[in-house]
Amino acid sequence: MKSLFIWGLLSLTLLFTACSKNDEKPAPADELEGLTLVKSISNATHIIDLYTANGKFETGYNPIYFQIKTTSGSLVDNATTNWMPVMKMMNMSHSCPFSAIEKKQGAQYTYQGFIVFQMPGNDMEYWELSLTYTINGQAYTIKERIQVTDPTRRKVQSVMGSDNKRYVLAMMEPSSPKVALNDMSVLLYTMTNMMQFDPVDNYTIQIDPRMPGMGNHGSPNNIHLTQGADKMYRGKLSLTMTGYWKINLQLLNANGTVVKGEPVAGDNESSSLFFEVEF
Repeated sequence: MKSLFIWGLLSLTLLFTACSKNDEKPAPADELEGLTLVKSISNATHIIDLYTANGKFETGYNPIYFQIKTTSGSLVDNATTNWMPVMKMMNMSHSCPFSAIEKKQGAQYTYQGFIVFQMPGNDMEYWELSLTYTINGQAYTIKERIQVTDPTRRKVQSVMGSDNKRYVLAMMEPSSPKVALNDMSVLLYTMTNMMQFDPVDNYTIQIDPRMPGMGNHGSPNNIHLTQGADKMYRGKLSLTMTGYWKINLQLLNANGTVVKGEPVAGDNESSSLFFEVEF
């Protein structure tokens, strides 16, 4: 009788254990692998954690990821979000190129987009990031100052073209250059007004990489950048050795007319339009 009672108890324990295991929901995969927290911003109801690969906001192209959580720590997976970066200057304000926001691929709680900051901030002039989002029909806003610094090498150019249009060019790739024929990609925008930047279509970005510290020699097999269906400009960048490279640029409009940048020829060792890489 005692053995029957023990056996019954054991069976019930196993049954409840099995049910408990079946009811458990798997923990979400680490959606933030390879990312570093830059800043947390908040309002009375939510905290938004902002992440990048290097833990910084820098001038140039910045892929940015974020998660929204309640003040009690619960992650939000059903928000509709928008953002607006604004540079607060002494006597004016302006925005910069930025993308729409979407869910990170394969993620439940992580949102992503990019912002192209064309200048750094300082103690008197600074960037402010506003995020507006809706959860279950309720609208919220978070607005806070963020720090933007310059990287070691130039990755963005904001220039006035000979056509009196202001252009912003930002290098996306190569982010990790190597001695090889590298994939190169660039974002190209024009400033429609102080708060609106629009992608530029059907231009060409000619490249001429040079090593100023090595007799200003170039490299073979470069392919100029042209626009793809995703609005990005892509080509091939040939880097034949490690060190400092200046990637001289010329921007040509849809008619093939140069609107910014000069060829490297004769006494002219550099274009006024360029990016830099060093590895």
